[in-house]
Amino acid sequence: MNLVRAELERLSARRFVQLMVVLLVFAFAVTAATTMAGSHKPTASELNSAREQAADARRSMEITHQQCLARLQERSPTDTSEYFADCADLDPIRQDRLPIPADYLPGVFTFAEQALPLLYFLIAFLVLFGFLVGASYIGADLTSGGVVNLLLWRPRRLTVLAAKLGTMLGAVLVLALLASVAYLATFWVIGQTTGLPGRLDDDFWRSLAAVHGRGLVLVLLASAVGFAIATLGRHTSAALGAVAAYAVVWELGGRLVLEIVDARRPDQLMLSSHIGAWLSGGARFFDPQLCAGSAGTGYCEGFYSLNWPTALLVLLVLTGGLTAAAFAVFRRRDLI
Repeated sequence: MNLVRAELERLSARRFVQLMVVLLVFAFAVTAATTMAGSHKPTASELNSAREQAADARRSMEITHQQCLARLQERSPTDTSEYFADCADLDPIRQDRLPIPADYLPGVFTFAEQALPLLYFLIAFLVLFGFLVGASYIGADLTSGGVVNLLLWRPRRLTVLAAKLGTMLGAVLVLALLASVAYLATFWVIGQTTGLPGRLDDDFWRSLAAVHGRGLVLVLLASAVGFAIATLGRHTSAALGAVAAYAVVWELGGRLVLEIVDARRPDQLMLSSHIGAWLSGGARFFDPQLCAGSAGTGYCEGFYSLNWPTALLVLLVLTGGLTAAAFAVFRRRDLI
């Protein structure tokens, strides 16, 4: 327990961590101030006009669906000269989202409509925050000799490294929870005072909570990855260099090569695709190669899905592998 307390004091005393917290607060303040300055309470005439436009848009969708059904009924069964989309895709009942009055209220912040994009922004910042804090926390100690001094007090390498990792993850989790609650509460107040709250039903809160939970998991995984790579490379810059090299060599260069050779389903080989699939609960990607052999045989959608369990498994295997390697190397490495 004394070791954890000591690590927590060392973590909170680091200037880089303090700077990152200040930048986090500054980014939140700028986002909130910008949102508040660009929003206003809609007048009664604006609300009525928005309701009419939303109703017209829904009627237009229904008319388009009925016209599609009529064309399909008039089409000859042997007629294959013209492409007909599946009318079920045009059915308003099957749409994920129908036009609402908030869509036609420019300059009005609606919490129910903007909370999810704002939460994604928060998660992205916290992922970056956790990765940098995790990498710098262990990297600075390894380069400055702080780990050696700590081992003189507690000569158990794996215990010390586990205490550092656990303390860092716990601190990042607490900070992420506090930041997200304060962040969403601030924009909820903005929606109540200078905008619109929107439809805050149970489905909305469940969806927001699900994304928030997946985001916290992603923040912890990113923090552990930064910690592990910096431990393997014995320096904070090792983690930064590894991420930059991966992004340039594989996410950009590798993707380009896969497109040149017409590889099938290249997106499922990219870590960014798995991150997006996990965070959003699933993702769909387009691959023209899936329809290469179906020309003239009928309709081919060309999309494939990546579900969140697969994405989570990939992220856990990657994080677990790097962390295990970091502990194995740290156990046998000469730290002097």
